[in-house]
Amino acid sequence: MLVTLKYGTTDSIDRHCSDNPTDIVAGNQHWGHTTSRDLYHWQNQPIAIYPGAEGEGIFSGSAVIDVNNTSGFFPNQTNGVVALYTLHTPTEETQDVAYSTDGGYTFTKYANNPVISINSTQFRDPKVIWYPATQRWVMVVAYAQEFYECPNLVPIPMLSNVSIENPLHPSNIASTDMYLMQISINPGAPLGGSVAQYFPGVFNGTHFAPVDQAARLNDFGKDNYAGQFFYGVPSTSPQISIAWASNWQYSQVVPTGELEGFRSAMTLPRYNVLANITRGDYALVSLPYDLSPLYTTPTSIANSSSLANSSLLYDYSTTVPSGALTFNMTIASIPSTNATGTANFTFLSSVTGESIRGGFYLGGDAPFFLNRGYIRGFDNPFFTDKFSVNNLVSKDTQTFRLQVVIDRSIIEVFIENGIRSATNTFFAEGELDTLIISSAGLSPGVQVSADVYGLERYVVIQLAQVRSFRMLTWM
Repeated sequence: MLVTLKYGTTDSIDRHCSDNPTDIVAGNQHWGHTTSRDLYHWQNQPIAIYPGAEGEGIFSGSAVIDVNNTSGFFPNQTNGVVALYTLHTPTEETQDVAYSTDGGYTFTKYANNPVISINSTQFRDPKVIWYPATQRWVMVVAYAQEFYECPNLVPIPMLSNVSIENPLHPSNIASTDMYLMQISINPGAPLGGSVAQYFPGVFNGTHFAPVDQAARLNDFGKDNYAGQFFYGVPSTSPQISIAWASNWQYSQVVPTGELEGFRSAMTLPRYNVLANITRGDYALVSLPYDLSPLYTTPTSIANSSSLANSSLLYDYSTTVPSGALTFNMTIASIPSTNATGTANFTFLSSVTGESIRGGFYLGGDAPFFLNRGYIRGFDNPFFTDKFSVNNLVSKDTQTFRLQVVIDRSIIEVFIENGIRSATNTFFAEGELDTLIISSAGLSPGVQVSADVYGLERYVVIQLAQVRSFRMLTWM
């Protein structure tokens, strides 16, 4: 669960997350708290909400800013924070309320909790939004299906054209009357375990009507689950989300170092909009939130504008201490028929020979693949190693665009301005320290370019000694 708080002319972004302060696996759930001013550099804060008794857990939920004091908790302020969360006990899950007068740092539990109780053990993850047309708060809650978790309902803008170079420019917003319903699933993902799916549609204050019955997946990788949207982002702007980068099939057993003090990580924060695309009608377009605060240099550390049937090799073992990189690759002037060739990338360990590989095949539906099977630090029968998705070349531009972001144990890829994305964790025995971008067999006239940037580590500072961070959803 996330909430954006504004203090005067300075924005402080608060993230409350489901947190076990006593172990690095799920259990003994509290609401942890971190703050940031750029969504990348996070400061850990004291625990925000504690369980009240043995066996209780503070599970998933959401928080809002009660500007007009509709709750009655804040007679003398306009920035009071109300948290709605699931109180889990062995016999029931109820929806409870707590409120904060200091911007979300400390909370007081409502004296008349629970506010909703239906005598169910599968009733959780309240998401609350303000619906201006009726001047009411609206809540969606998962109920009666053990494999549905963490529902999200948010207003979301619609793009005019997703194929332009800067699709998120305000002039490209076509409409703002669409809503997005996101539901996380566990188990039941096509690749096994957990996944998130979404439904575009319209909302009238009481009923959500999807545009169709298709189930669209947020991610074609395996490690993007239970994403949550920040409260307070204007409905006319791209909505901002962040998710848990793991899968319930193996989240409790993936490796972690003795000095790390944590086992899970978050995805990149992302901008989100809707767009109409060929064959798919509506699609959720996701792109990384502005990465520039993490750049190690103001300009690229490696680049080439002539990569057609050629390659770029960059050793970053000494130039990027964090081991984190991002690169953009553009493939232009692709023939509309009979296109041939490949454009690939490899992140390689020069010490162990391990690698992460991905790339395009330009013929047919131009499939993109991602392969983590050459990494040897974690062996698990459910740790799927190969992923792929089809892509159609834009008729307007005859161009493919790819953005890749990698840290020491997670890779995220964004294809064709974020129409498709994948998130995969990996656990290498040796540090990846070399990037190879190459293409071969391309049709005459095809152009390939790339630029590479070093990144600082995406960090939370002053972590507790032992911590299992995850977004506010738990099963």
